[in-house]
Amino acid sequence: MSSLAGRLRRVFTATPLATTKIPAKTTAPLQATSETPAKTIKRLSFNNSTLKEMVEQFKESSDSKRFRSRAKLYEKAVLKLATAKKFSFIEDILEHQKQYKEISTEVFAVRLITLYGKAGMLEHAHKLFDEMPKLNCERTVMSFNALLSACVNAKKFDKIAGFFQELPASLGIVPDVVSHNIIVHAFCEMGSLDSALSVLDEMEKIGLEPDSITFNTLLYAFYHKGSYADGEKIWDLMKKKNVARNVRTYNAKLGGLLSESRMSEAVELIDEMMTSGIKPDVFTLNFVMKGFCKAGNLEEAKRWYGEIAKNELPPIRANYMIIIPFLVEKGDFEMAAELCKVVFRRRWLIEPALLQQVMEGLVKESKIEEATELVELAKLKGKFQITLELPSDKK
Repeated sequence: MSSLAGRLRRVFTATPLATTKIPAKTTAPLQATSETPAKTIKRLSFNNSTLKEMVEQFKESSDSKRFRSRAKLYEKAVLKLATAKKFSFIEDILEHQKQYKEISTEVFAVRLITLYGKAGMLEHAHKLFDEMPKLNCERTVMSFNALLSACVNAKKFDKIAGFFQELPASLGIVPDVVSHNIIVHAFCEMGSLDSALSVLDEMEKIGLEPDSITFNTLLYAFYHKGSYADGEKIWDLMKKKNVARNVRTYNAKLGGLLSESRMSEAVELIDEMMTSGIKPDVFTLNFVMKGFCKAGNLEEAKRWYGEIAKNELPPIRANYMIIIPFLVEKGDFEMAAELCKVVFRRRWLIEPALLQQVMEGLVKESKIEEATELVELAKLKGKFQITLELPSDKK
């Protein structure tokens, strides 16, 4: 572990990273709304007063044990506030949680440490980790790993080396596979791929076996940031180590193939996946659709878009933000308009300029009714905050 910690320190301290200054905590009482926190979070703008209302409503709702079990709602609130750079509000929400009995359970403390990390507030995550004994909360490798992850999420890579070198010995914690996977992830995020690969040797020395997460992290990094040939070596090593491949493994290789426009091999890989009993997910099909868009093949791009619904996979915004511009480029404005309607129904964001292109294309094809419907639907969805005007008819 000492050699790994040394390498961490050399890599992560080579280029000091800027720190985020966290404003002082606001303590003045604020008026809460009568809405449920879920609805409040969903409708929020970045207006300071509405964010304050959400914070107070969130704190009030925290008195409910059922509410405190809703980890996703905590994450939504924190990420919303982090986007608005309201760090004092995040501190207010999370520090408020220390009064509840769940704080003595490591799982709850880990949730808060993780949220501080995702908000870029590593100092607060570290402070909570240090406070855990006073809160009657045991610190195990679970919370140690949460602190390491907070470093990665906050992009404070220079802190990882010290934590990895000092904390295990002082706290009697033995880093596990998850700990080393976080280190691999950190190296990959830093672009130090050789160091990431060397973690495998360190794991072998202490009797730890890399798992699918270890290899998937390496595969994504090498296929997408390194070279395809190096990615293939890791692919073969994964097979040699008898680590089972999953859909993320195949998606990593698929991305590598498509980055080199090797479309026929990509399709063959999907066939191999399915033969192996691994069902492609929406990201698999999105990769292929994107590849055919890049290759300029409209019919294949549309076919692979259709495979998403055919396989009953939940659509994601990225699918539409890839194929709609391509449909516009190829002049298929009717299908582009239909997909814009799906975007509206799902209340996803879309560029006003792209909508304007779709609408103007419909008008040029004398599809005034369809264009008008698109404009009205856009106006109906207030969150888009756009105004589209029909260009003058050109017949």
